[in-house]
Amino acid sequence: MTMASGQTHFHANAFSGFHGTVREGVALTDRRGMIKAGMAGLAGLSLPNLLQAREAAKKSGSSMGSHKSVILLWMAGGPSHIDTLDPKPYLSENKRGPFKSIPTTLPGVHVCEHLPKYAKLTDKLTIIRSVDARGSNHQPNQVMQTGNRAAAPRANREGSMYPAISSIVGQRYGVNHPGLPPSVHLNVRDKTHFAWGGWLGKQHDPFVGDNPAKLFQLPGDISINRLDDRRSLSQSLERLRRGIDQRGDIEAMNSFGQQAYDLVTGPRAREAFDITREPQKVRDSYGKHAWAQKALLARRLVEAGVSFVTIDLSNHRASGTWDTHGDKADGGVYGGIVSGLKPLLPVFDHLYSTLINDLNDRGLLDEVLVIAMGEFGRSPVMGTQAGFTGGRNHWPSVMSMTLAGGGFNHGQVIGASDRDGGQPGERPVTPGDLAATIYHHFGIPLDGTYEDHRNRPRYIVEEGRPLNELL
Repeated sequence: MTMASGQTHFHANAFSGFHGTVREGVALTDRRGMIKAGMAGLAGLSLPNLLQAREAAKKSGSSMGSHKSVILLWMAGGPSHIDTLDPKPYLSENKRGPFKSIPTTLPGVHVCEHLPKYAKLTDKLTIIRSVDARGSNHQPNQVMQTGNRAAAPRANREGSMYPAISSIVGQRYGVNHPGLPPSVHLNVRDKTHFAWGGWLGKQHDPFVGDNPAKLFQLPGDISINRLDDRRSLSQSLERLRRGIDQRGDIEAMNSFGQQAYDLVTGPRAREAFDITREPQKVRDSYGKHAWAQKALLARRLVEAGVSFVTIDLSNHRASGTWDTHGDKADGGVYGGIVSGLKPLLPVFDHLYSTLINDLNDRGLLDEVLVIAMGEFGRSPVMGTQAGFTGGRNHWPSVMSMTLAGGGFNHGQVIGASDRDGGQPGERPVTPGDLAATIYHHFGIPLDGTYEDHRNRPRYIVEEGRPLNELL
């Protein structure tokens, strides 16, 4: 269901059958998580297949790319573009909103007054003000994370099966170091805030890294020896299934499987997820807010070799913290532009600017593409949704987003919304354009396909091309 101005907002998760509160991927925080790891091939990451692909690429003389990666700051709920990156100061108050605008380092470009650190970085950023997010919704939030408008489970019964961009990257590009997963989700408040492996299979679900301190601690009654026993049993069953091996497949499986096993028992992933290894000065620079700590963890992960990290910038398990419909008499969690959005902006401003500066100082910014966005924008008129005051409703027609790093050309604004901020005014950018740009970043061919459940090929990009302004 496309949510436009005046339509009802569903506060409860209408898709309980998706088991939104149950962790997916691999979460090694309890016995169940360990069982998931074992059943999915010792970490559920398809790492043996990935390593085989890298080995084949190496033998053929081709390249899997350099140390490219993405950090996606996912602003679950849909941030208001008018009250953040696309201010309309000339409109009436119920349209322009309560915030003033401030100049940035780009001549003539203004942003919200509560983003002063962001404003000083715009020479390193690209602001896109004309993203056409039609079809996008939340719970599940999948259109923008897959680059496909059909990935809308509320409107399409197969919508949840379109693979996340991060899963395609994990399958096609892989990981920058074999001791780590290719894709990680952080701060998973609700499964419906993310896209997953879909038709690629559960083995391509991102690794769930909610609790780094405990992530690689085995439950008290499961030792490395017991994990070894499970691995041995898995290998024995595989031999029984395959019968007498005539081509050396089992030996190859053992070789690559050992490296997947090392992900769970080896030191590299443990160290990458342990932010206590970071100098105190750096930890202090990010601050103690949970989102900022996740941003620091994301930097550690991409630096260590993870290819794609998504952080849910959310505090609750409903539709997302940026879902600022307005103040409601029954004490709803959403808040309005002043009560809900305003407290979030300084937190985002600090973590975002700290992350960009940290990546730049460490010489990583040209390799790491940082994307900040939500699933849609907010309505161009405030207070029009029944039962709410001081907020804005869902608005998929247009939204804003920010890109930084990745070796692209920055210091620009792409596109514009119309005068009222209700529609793209020039240079519409589609979800597929974003996906194509990310795949270009990784060197993934845009004509690649995968098979759906009927064994029909589907293109990884169905409506889009890389943004030429960035190239």
